[in-house]
Amino acid sequence: MPPFNTYNENVHHNVTLIPGDGIGPEVTAAAARVIEAAGVQVNWDRVELNEEVILRKGEALPPEVLASLNRTGVGLKGPVTTPIAGGFQSVNVALRKALDLFANVRPVRTIPGVRTRYQDVRIDLVIFRENTEDLYAGLEHEVVKDVVTSLKVITRAASLRIARYAFHFAREAGRKKVTAVHKANIMKLGDGLFLRCCREVAMEYPEIEYNELIVDNASMQLVIRPEQFDVLLMPNLYGDIVSDLAAGLVGGLGIVPGANMGEHHAVFEAVHGSAPDIAGKGVANPTAIMLSSVMMLRHLKEREAAGRIQGAIERVYAKGERLPRDVGGTASTAEFTDAVVREMAAGAAAT
Repeated sequence: MPPFNTYNENVHHNVTLIPGDGIGPEVTAAAARVIEAAGVQVNWDRVELNEEVILRKGEALPPEVLASLNRTGVGLKGPVTTPIAGGFQSVNVALRKALDLFANVRPVRTIPGVRTRYQDVRIDLVIFRENTEDLYAGLEHEVVKDVVTSLKVITRAASLRIARYAFHFAREAGRKKVTAVHKANIMKLGDGLFLRCCREVAMEYPEIEYNELIVDNASMQLVIRPEQFDVLLMPNLYGDIVSDLAAGLVGGLGIVPGANMGEHHAVFEAVHGSAPDIAGKGVANPTAIMLSSVMMLRHLKEREAAGRIQGAIERVYAKGERLPRDVGGTASTAEFTDAVVREMAAGAAAT
């Protein structure tokens, strides 16, 4: 299985930058700025992937995008809009399949200063979602007019791989519990196979508590008592839904990072949409892509810089003076970014 960090410290890192659509260029620029302010040397290989490019080239994933990611092995990606008309495959699904990015990883943490319904609860969980199969395999067929079948694909190989990745992370990060989420009471063969693989891997990590929850119960438990969860492990579809639900517990998709990990590639992205209604207005919240950059820097073994950026973001939120509009503030994208950079400088001066 791939290690969580595969690069040497104190080097120039080559990273593919995909600004994307809508607010994507604004928030990725903000992320690049804080990375530079943290002192990390990055050679950005910028490639354009957006709705206009897709329509012009007639494909969801032009070859120059894959060529760049094959050169660098690491990508930072803004939101990309898949054209609704024309039968284009989802850009995210195409990218994950092309690079075998089998693990979608989404940390969900309480950020002090963000107003939510869970003010008195500290949420700190990580969702591991299998990223390559399940209903997202896209195997659909119209049997006869107005009758469609969609195939849910679950394999032992993919299930073992995501389970081992989640348990390995739990061990390395000092996490105590892994919860497998499923619907094996109904889909006894498909989700049953997924559960058997999770149980098999759990036996290899006896120091980590393992339990299982049916996905509907897990969703309810997340809303009622989210602090009980540590690491959540699930197939593709449930992971997609539950990770957005969990993001809502801590303030929304605007502050939750994400990563897509494979054996040879890693792509880090904000999981929110392109928000075309506010594109170009300078009011987008770059927190999610900044925190995705923190995940990227840890992957690149730039742990100290990652900690400085995360700490600065959290201090800005705790002070509540330069917060973006979607979390109740009045700051522009640039003003929030300025505040994060100032906090980084102040933290460095204090040490």
